[in-house]
Amino acid sequence: MIERAKKTAHFRLVIVDGKAYVEKYKQSIQTRDMFTLWGILQLLRLYPGKLPDLELMFDCDDRPVVLSRDFQGPNSGPPPLFRYCSDGSSLDIVFPDWSFWGWAETNIKPWGDILKDIKEGNERSKWRDRVPYAYWKGNPNVSPIRKDLLTCNVSEKNDWNTRLYIQDWDQESKQKFKQSNLGDQCTHRYKIYVEGWAWSVSEKYILACDSMTLIIRPHYHDFFSRGMVPLEHYWPIRENSKCTSLKFAVEWGNNHPETAQAIGEAARKYIHEDMKMDYVYDYMFHLLNEYAKLLKFKPTIPKLSGGAALVDEVCSETLACNANGNWKKFMEESLVMSPNSDDYRAAPCALPLPYDPPALKEFFDKKSGLIKQVESWENEYWQNFNKNIKQ
Repeated sequence: MIERAKKTAHFRLVIVDGKAYVEKYKQSIQTRDMFTLWGILQLLRLYPGKLPDLELMFDCDDRPVVLSRDFQGPNSGPPPLFRYCSDGSSLDIVFPDWSFWGWAETNIKPWGDILKDIKEGNERSKWRDRVPYAYWKGNPNVSPIRKDLLTCNVSEKNDWNTRLYIQDWDQESKQKFKQSNLGDQCTHRYKIYVEGWAWSVSEKYILACDSMTLIIRPHYHDFFSRGMVPLEHYWPIRENSKCTSLKFAVEWGNNHPETAQAIGEAARKYIHEDMKMDYVYDYMFHLLNEYAKLLKFKPTIPKLSGGAALVDEVCSETLACNANGNWKKFMEESLVMSPNSDDYRAAPCALPLPYDPPALKEFFDKKSGLIKQVESWENEYWQNFNKNIKQ
């Protein structure tokens, strides 16, 4: 069954007796595969001897490919395939994305360091003193929804309460990333999250600011976003009428500043406290442990007919030695020095019990109800607005 996932996978990972072995199939976008492997190697250093033997396939592209509709029969088990996001109609296994250990191509530091920068940025200005508009900066060329978002920018005819900017990464690279420091971007009361080709790594950085996050209806989820609740951690924005929805959200927030500030603060706390790097590692640890329990074979190091290993053993030292520039710098900064270092716990946190079906349904119904509540407020606002214009 694992072999069936090879069709789109970028690499196969085998862990035997605490050592990692990798077989690469194709080059990933940028260095996603390298930093994903780096993260797994740090997990092995953090909890030595505690991960079971396992074998998995990893796809480093954006969109999920294991579609539920293709595996409806009783004996049509889907191939287990790890990736960075999934959606409601797919069965891909969600894993933390590569940027937790640094995104070298965009000069974004490892997660622990970038959280410190954003925390300092949050402290530079109080929420009420920030620009009272919704801010977004990114690459619009990766998806139609982002190009459509740009139509909501301020113009001579309309002001949708937004301030939207195009991020040209090629130009930014030439300028040594002077205008893309995430620690300097917590300057507006509201920040917009919009997906790209699929989910976007920008989500966690946006939520880390204590600005109220305006999330345009997402189609994909990463490993942490499903735990967030509308009106508690973020404000939901319609996808099919972004401009009017954004304008209402900002006006509502400016008219209810204490509540808007509280929503931003709850998201900041969720990201800075519940998503610290030690919890990211613990998620990885429990996910791989639970996955290994489902394997119906004993993982072994693949061998050639002559007895030589078919896959390469990898460790932190060998991977870092082949890196240079930001790649090497970020690996050094995110290296787990010892199992009991000051930054991490000595043992993983306990895995909580899963939701039972009624509790899970109640949770999803709550989220759906809160989104409908916001849409109801929005509809009432625009009905009154149009009445006033006619009068």
